Amino acid sequence: MKAADLRTKTPDELKDALMGLRKEQFNLRFQKASGQLENTARARQVRRDIARLKTVLRNVQQAAS
Repeated sequence: MKAADLRTKTPDELKDALMGLRKEQFNLRFQKASGQLENTARARQVRRDIARLKTVLRNVQQAAS
C-alpha cells in the first residue's frame, strides 16, 4: 500500500480500508495465538499499513479544516 495511492481516496474509503486492516490484524493475532499463522511477515506489514493509513487520514482531516 503506497501513501500516494491513499491520498487519492476519500475519507470514507480510508476509514473502510482502516476497518478492513484492523479486522485482518485481529485475525492474524488469533492465528498466531493458535499456532496457525503461516506468513509471520504479514503481521508487520498490516501494522505498518494501518499506521500509514492513519497518517494519511489525519493529514486529509487537517487539510479539510
